[in-house]
Amino acid sequence: MKLATLKSGGRDGTLVVVSRDLTRCQPVAGIARTLQQALDDWSDCAPQLSEVYVGLNNGAARHAQPFAEERCHSPLPRAYQWADGSAYINHVELVRRARGAELPASLRSDPLIYQGGSDSFVGPRDPIRALSEDWGIDLEAELAVITGDVPMGAGADECAAAIRLLMLANDVSLRHLIPEELAKGFGFFQSKPATAFSPVAVTPDELGDAWHGGKVHLPLLVHINGRLFGQPNAGLDMTFDFTRLIAHAARTRELEAGSIIGSGTVSNRQMATHGSSIGDGGVGYCCLAELRMYETLEKGAPQTGFLKFGDRVRIEMLDRDGRSVFGAIEQAVAPWAAAQ
Repeated sequence: MKLATLKSGGRDGTLVVVSRDLTRCQPVAGIARTLQQALDDWSDCAPQLSEVYVGLNNGAARHAQPFAEERCHSPLPRAYQWADGSAYINHVELVRRARGAELPASLRSDPLIYQGGSDSFVGPRDPIRALSEDWGIDLEAELAVITGDVPMGAGADECAAAIRLLMLANDVSLRHLIPEELAKGFGFFQSKPATAFSPVAVTPDELGDAWHGGKVHLPLLVHINGRLFGQPNAGLDMTFDFTRLIAHAARTRELEAGSIIGSGTVSNRQMATHGSSIGDGGVGYCCLAELRMYETLEKGAPQTGFLKFGDRVRIEMLDRDGRSVFGAIEQAVAPWAAAQ
C-alpha cells in the first residue's frame, strides 16, 4: 500500500491512497482525514485503506484523481517523534574523521541516534532554505520508518511488528555549524534544519523481497544538478537494521504511533579511496561530506564545495523493474529571504 499527504485541508494535509505506479490517488476522509489519524487507529484503518489501494490498482476506484508529487507534503507534515540514527558506520567514520573527532569505542555495538525537530517538516519539492551559503549546506539521503506504538524495552519481534511505513528522507546538515555546536556537548540543533521526506510512504510488503532483515536492499539514487552523485545499496553495510534502531530508541521510553526513525546517511564501504566516486567507477555518496573526506585522503584537502543557492538535489529509489517506489525528493537550495 502507498500513502501520501496532499497540501490541502489544513496544517496536517489530506491523506490519499496512491496507486502502485504513482499515477492516481484517492482521498479517504471517510476512513482517516490525515495519516496520523490512520496511524492512531491502524488496526481498523489499514484494512480499509488497503481495499482502496486494490481498487486503484485494478482501475475500479470511483473517486480516483491524477496524482502529482508536486502537490505533496511530507507524508507526516509534523510528527510526535523524529529520531535519526546513524546505522552506516562507514559514514560515521568518514564525517567524524573529516572534523577531527574521535570515534566512540561502542561504534559497532550501540547505535547512535539524535532527536531531530519534528514540529515542521518540508515537502519533497519544497526548497532547502538557509540564511547563508557559508553554513555549509549538505544533503543527507536516507531511509526512514514510521512506527505504531512501541512499548518501553520492546524486543526485536515487537519492534519489527511496529513498522507501519517506509519513506525516503533528506536530513539536511549545515556542516560548518556542526563542530562548534557539538563541542558544547549537547548535540545537534541549529545545524539540523527542517527535514524533507518522500512524496509517498509505503508499507513494507510493497518492497517484496527487497525488504528483509529490517533493511531495504535497493540502491538509493542521488543526483545533484542533474548529475548522478550516488547509488549505494541501502541494504549493504547497514550495521544496525531498523528493528535495532527502534529498540534502541524505545529502551527508556515508549514510542507513540507516528514516530519516525531514520537510518542515517546511506553509505557503502568501498575498497579504496580511489574509485569511490561515480566518475571513478564507484557507487558514490549520499552526502557531500563523504566525498570531501575522500578528496582529503587522496589530495590533501577537499576539492568540492557544499551546496550553493540554485543547486538542485534529487533523491529516489527504483525497484528491480526500474519503477519509482516512493516518488522523488527534489529540492532547490534557496535563500530564506526569498520566502518572505
